[in-house]
Amino acid sequence: MNIFVIDDHPLMREAIVMLLRRMNSTANVVELERLGGVEAATKKHGDPDLICLDLKLPDAVGTSGVRDMKARFPGIPLAVLSAAPAAEWDDACIDAGADIYIEKSAGATEITAALRALLVADSGFDDVAPTDNKLSKRQKQLIVMLDRGLSNRDIATELGISEHTVKVHLWRLFRRLDVKSRTQTIHYARTHGLLGG
Repeated sequence: MNIFVIDDHPLMREAIVMLLRRMNSTANVVELERLGGVEAATKKHGDPDLICLDLKLPDAVGTSGVRDMKARFPGIPLAVLSAAPAAEWDDACIDAGADIYIEKSAGATEITAALRALLVADSGFDDVAPTDNKLSKRQKQLIVMLDRGLSNRDIATELGISEHTVKVHLWRLFRRLDVKSRTQTIHYARTHGLLGG
């Protein structure tokens, strides 16, 4: 497995690399300071299986780095790890193609859990249409909560988890059902009998 870590702060990059190596000791973690090094890295190591991208790079403006990486590697999971508050950048990064936005201040346990969920979600799919027994207990809970109109914050409070983790669970659920939004999830759940009644 190739993991590209693109971050221009050496200390931060090393910390993320260390987390990733602890998470998957056999992974080939490629460290890059800027987007400009991606082409050479791809030639040398092959395509990445996961991209961990800092938002504020010397050769990126706003979410341009996210768009650039998604255009180049459309099917590859992309995590933005940034010091910028999620409230300011989360939606913009997801809209630009990121799979998840993680604040660097989230801490090692939270970051590891989010990245692990991202990798599991990406590799754990089959072509069978999801039915009730194909969804995890947590995913079924989420569908009910979405149907109740709860926000990520409400869901986090009710389940006793962080908003970051809620976003990862929702992302996995959307991928599982092949939908793009909460509304589509509820529609899918209703038409496939995943919501009682």
